[in-house]
Amino acid sequence: MKRLLLCLSLFICHLSFSEAQERLILLNEGMWQADNGRLTYFEDGQVISNQWFRDQNGQKLGDTPNDIIQVNDHLIAIAINWSNIVQFITPEGKAVAATEDIPNNRKLCTDGRYVYVTSYGHECLTTSGFKYFDKGFVAKIDISTFQTVAATEVGYEPEGIALYDGHLFVANTGGYAAQENHDYETTVSILNAATMQVVRTVDTHQPNLYGKMSQCGRYLLINSSGDYYDMEASSMIFDCRKALDGQDCCVRMNVSATYNSPTISGQFYAIGSNFSYIKGDYEFFYLTIDPKEVMDSQGQNGIVASLPGTVKADFEQMGQPYGIYVNPYTGYIYGTDATSFEAAGYLYQWTPEGRLIGKHKVYVNPGHFLALPPDGHFLSVKEIPIHMPQSDYLNDLQGRRVTTPRHGCVYIQNGHIYIY
Repeated sequence: MKRLLLCLSLFICHLSFSEAQERLILLNEGMWQADNGRLTYFEDGQVISNQWFRDQNGQKLGDTPNDIIQVNDHLIAIAINWSNIVQFITPEGKAVAATEDIPNNRKLCTDGRYVYVTSYGHECLTTSGFKYFDKGFVAKIDISTFQTVAATEVGYEPEGIALYDGHLFVANTGGYAAQENHDYETTVSILNAATMQVVRTVDTHQPNLYGKMSQCGRYLLINSSGDYYDMEASSMIFDCRKALDGQDCCVRMNVSATYNSPTISGQFYAIGSNFSYIKGDYEFFYLTIDPKEVMDSQGQNGIVASLPGTVKADFEQMGQPYGIYVNPYTGYIYGTDATSFEAAGYLYQWTPEGRLIGKHKVYVNPGHFLALPPDGHFLSVKEIPIHMPQSDYLNDLQGRRVTTPRHGCVYIQNGHIYIY
């Protein structure tokens, strides 16, 4: 037995040194209504493919994808807005299923058992029949069946969504205010994720809460795009714990944070894009934000107009900054340039200290990132039991099939070693 454990330890060490450390899926939106969304697969300083989904599946990804998340070790979800599908793939890029019941889907979050999706739409097919809404809604997909099991109305045109302490936090935009008969939204809807009931609606007094929110523990960074005329863009730190306790829970910052990412140190990096039809141009902000310091000081401290190393200077040279992301496993920093919004964009890579180490041509409108774990184990839901497909089996080190794995034991599945 000691020899077996020694061999196993050496084998695991060999795997850890041979695994790629930087593994990134980049979601390129393509052009709206052009049906040309693509995935870029990037590994250790090299673009492996700019049409990775087609390479793996022999078909197109879809029209205007706008979010990507990892659900568990075996599953990734992609919201494809204009194709009206949520596409599920493996970390190797193989298509697993596609849920087609959620039109005009926007952003995603997960607890490892369910995927929650915001939608601008007004109807949704669930397992209990069609649901109809005057405003937008949040849908709940069961990943064991890939069916939509519930849907709940929130505000008009909901965008960012996050999960904290069993509750969903949904930023409402009212983004269709210019063409529909309603105002911009200023609210965050809070839902019990288990019951899908709205338990509180927080008025932030900031309009048009547009874009993907970032989360560091109890804190959310939420962008407010304003109305592009008289109401300028801004942003806020939102404290989920205080919101659940019924306290004042958000602090306004007089800077925009259109593209943002949590860091491994518990801060946020943000690129703010403030567009004005009156001025006819953009104003950009480059920010490092400490959410706790912002909350404790009521916005007087915790906001620094800089980014590590040359990151800010490199962004300032771009044609159109379109995304920023920090790899949660390694701390490496990534950013994208959409250039003209019509031609191929670029992916930039920096060390955690902000030293530029690469610029890579990708595809049209590269805006959303997902880092894959170097060891294949997804950290963010490690407290959630993994639900494996019925066709996959675990075996112990003696080759016996295991149906109920025990914590701390080593198992083999499909040639891979897992320590539960």
